[in-house]
Amino acid sequence: MGILYIVPTPVGNMEDMTMRAIRILKEVDLVLAEDTRTSGKLLKHYDIQNHLLSHHKFNEHGTSAGIVERLKAGQSIALISDAGTPGISDPGFFLAREAAKAGITVQTLPGATACIPAVVSSGLPCDRFCFEGFLPQKKGRQTQLEALKEERRTMVFYESPYRLLKTLQQFADVFGPDRPVSVAREISKLHEEHVRGTLEEVIQHFKEVPPRGEIVIVVGGDNKNKKLKTERI
Repeated sequence: MGILYIVPTPVGNMEDMTMRAIRILKEVDLVLAEDTRTSGKLLKHYDIQNHLLSHHKFNEHGTSAGIVERLKAGQSIALISDAGTPGISDPGFFLAREAAKAGITVQTLPGATACIPAVVSSGLPCDRFCFEGFLPQKKGRQTQLEALKEERRTMVFYESPYRLLKTLQQFADVFGPDRPVSVAREISKLHEEHVRGTLEEVIQHFKEVPPRGEIVIVVGGDNKNKKLKTERI
């Protein structure tokens, strides 16, 4: 049988693509892409000439069975998303599960993700943390936040710049305005920035400076962390 490769792609800086990832994308029989237009630019940048097939959250339940059959027939296939590691708040979990259930080898290459740089750069404890990804936009959102109120580990969330202030305010309402937080945006890009402080301080900052770009929020756990001085990098 073939191998399903889960291949991370850069979250910003094109130089974050690994040599192994480039080789795999050149060698496999097929590349599955979340958006073939976005991934087409990446492949062109690295002179990778391979066939792209659309595979995203809206069609993965319908296409995965056929992909598994291709893998059983001996084809090796790579899965990439628009940015970062597939399966982490991106399509990938369902196909990986179905391939594993069919006895197919699933290899995930190490590589770019927005989560780890944000945690490590936050100044908050990163020996143990929990990744929450995107919160539900409506149903279940408040319940999930209440369940995290006494979480002692550092928490990591993804958010859009358009909902950042609303989300930070909800965090302040549930976790308290003095809870330490670090907001990372545009990780690995030219205008990368980390804004650190209490929720109250960081909310005030983004009221004055509207956020742009991709956002990762890192919130201190309920363990009486010392306040962090608000700063920008």
